[in-house]
Amino acid sequence: MGAFWARAGMGAVLCAAVIFAPLADNAAQEAAKPATDITRQHNRSMAASLPLDDRRDAEEAARGLIARLDNPDIPGRNSSTAFARSSYNFIDAAEQAPDTVNPSLWRQARLNNLHGLFEVRPGIYQFRGYDLANMTFVETPNGYVVIDTLLVAEAARAGLELLYKHRPRKPVLAVIYTHPHIDHFGGVRGVIDEADVKAGKVKIIAPAHFMEHAVSENVLLGTAMTRRAEYQFGIGLARGPQGQVDTGLGKTVSSTGTIGLIAPTDLIERTGQTMTIDGLRMEFQMTPETEAPAEMNILFPDLRALCLAENVSGVMHNLYTLRGALVRDGKAWAYYIDEAMRLYGDRADVAFSSHHWPRWGRERIAEVMEKTRDLYKFTHDQSVRLANKGLVPAEIAETIKLPKELDQAWHNRGYYGTLKHNAKAVYQRYLGWYDAHPAHLDPLPPEQGAKRYVDFMGGSAAMLKRAGEYYARGEYRFVAEVLTHLVFAEPDNKAARGLQADALEQLGYQAESGVWRNLYLLGAQELRDGLRKLPPASTANPDTIAGLTLDMMFDFLAVRIDPEAVAGKTISVNWRFTDTGETFHMFLRNSVLNHRRDALDDKADATVSLTRQTWNRIALRELSLPVAVLTGDLKIAGNPLAYLDLMRQVEPPGDRFNIVTP
Repeated sequence: MGAFWARAGMGAVLCAAVIFAPLADNAAQEAAKPATDITRQHNRSMAASLPLDDRRDAEEAARGLIARLDNPDIPGRNSSTAFARSSYNFIDAAEQAPDTVNPSLWRQARLNNLHGLFEVRPGIYQFRGYDLANMTFVETPNGYVVIDTLLVAEAARAGLELLYKHRPRKPVLAVIYTHPHIDHFGGVRGVIDEADVKAGKVKIIAPAHFMEHAVSENVLLGTAMTRRAEYQFGIGLARGPQGQVDTGLGKTVSSTGTIGLIAPTDLIERTGQTMTIDGLRMEFQMTPETEAPAEMNILFPDLRALCLAENVSGVMHNLYTLRGALVRDGKAWAYYIDEAMRLYGDRADVAFSSHHWPRWGRERIAEVMEKTRDLYKFTHDQSVRLANKGLVPAEIAETIKLPKELDQAWHNRGYYGTLKHNAKAVYQRYLGWYDAHPAHLDPLPPEQGAKRYVDFMGGSAAMLKRAGEYYARGEYRFVAEVLTHLVFAEPDNKAARGLQADALEQLGYQAESGVWRNLYLLGAQELRDGLRKLPPASTANPDTIAGLTLDMMFDFLAVRIDPEAVAGKTISVNWRFTDTGETFHMFLRNSVLNHRRDALDDKADATVSLTRQTWNRIALRELSLPVAVLTGDLKIAGNPLAYLDLMRQVEPPGDRFNIVTP
């Protein structure tokens, strides 16, 4: 088991899902291509369709700037850089979009480039532009309440120190997590000390079920989500006009740094619940199953300020996030925005969110909230309407169009989520992956089908010739699609890989969504250069491991059982956690690993006794099995070989896998 944990610590997977180490040096990459005439024309047409006379976002994004960090690049661990803000300076240098960037996305990238400490109103300050999300400070007579603490402690600490340069140096009295996405809580140890939480000096406030969702999202599918997140955030792309420029929601995630999680001391259970911290009154609205499964808005009635968490941002958000996640409920999202309008519409003069910039004035707040509400309601309702007419997801995505009133609102543009993939998400939520056509019920897997497609189309030379003709006409979507078959049939066909990369690249240059651009361009890069090598992900996170329930950990073991390797095996093991009093019966049978809480098997092959702390240390690879046995931290009664045999059946986490090649 020592070797097992050395190769496959629980925490390594969790941490890898949310943090990315710097790229290792690699051989020179094949150069990116310029924009074609067709792409340049596409982007010029896009620019002509935009409401460029509406400059309110630019005014709001710049309003209230107090100061910037002297060094905009935030240091990370081990002499690394947690967030390299200066790598985006090229965006500030040119107001007009280059040919290789969609002009609408370029506009958003310039707005997201505005960074520093901003005054939202007297007593409320935001640290923006140094991570994917914002961190907000609400001043009280004797301290500060901090709302959302960024992804890493280094960025959060930099924000707090910048605040202290311009506001009184007072202690943080409370931290509020608006929802359980890691870019909103991971930096908590940069602004508070857990000892102060335990001593009752600092409160941590979060919506009900926060911990369950904060630690569970990336467990079972952590390896797959990690790899897909590389594509979503453009990890591995150079930053520049032909590379990564923005994610739409913000610049990008911190590349290195210290992630932490301190459990809440106070949970918000219902809408209308109130709390007062050092004279600061707060009223909460629960908004479950919106942008996150547990989320909440906050009214500060005495300040006439409304925090809208990530429910209302400066972009169309995701109903389905492309790194992979459960589909969100657009109907519920619209409902809770409408409820917030009803509850707080006449009680707030400024509204701010966990991303982007605030909105000032009741009329402006109402406009943004109304059109955001109707964006998600329209997407939901019209996707359902079209599905009921028999349209399948691709047809719905191609058919659905926002009305002008919604489409021309900058905050509804598809910079992060898009109307196309959100419409498909609505279909998936209600009807699943199957579009009802029998031919799509049991298709051949990609590699098997690819070889037959190539043969059916007359061979690789014929396919390449026709694909080149379609590329010359600007049919980049179709070229990318059809050449997938040739690449999967002949993965060493450099001409096929190169032409598909060219098509994906042009699609990236045309994309209004920062995420779509990242996906296309990283796909093109990997077709040209192969899968880049990354150093091992940062070490496991003790806070996240401690937050996992034992049921979650055992479920994680179960999804790593190779059924062929365990065929015919039957193993029964009891678990006793002596400090928590928890007991489990784990049994392998029928090539399936099950466990039962509060149950023991009188005829178990072995019984393992240990503390939860010992289990966490093993999961973190701080303690090996032999040492744990020698020190008595882990005791095995019965047949030790049965226990060891069970642990040997658990596969290590998967490696980074290919996406654009087999």
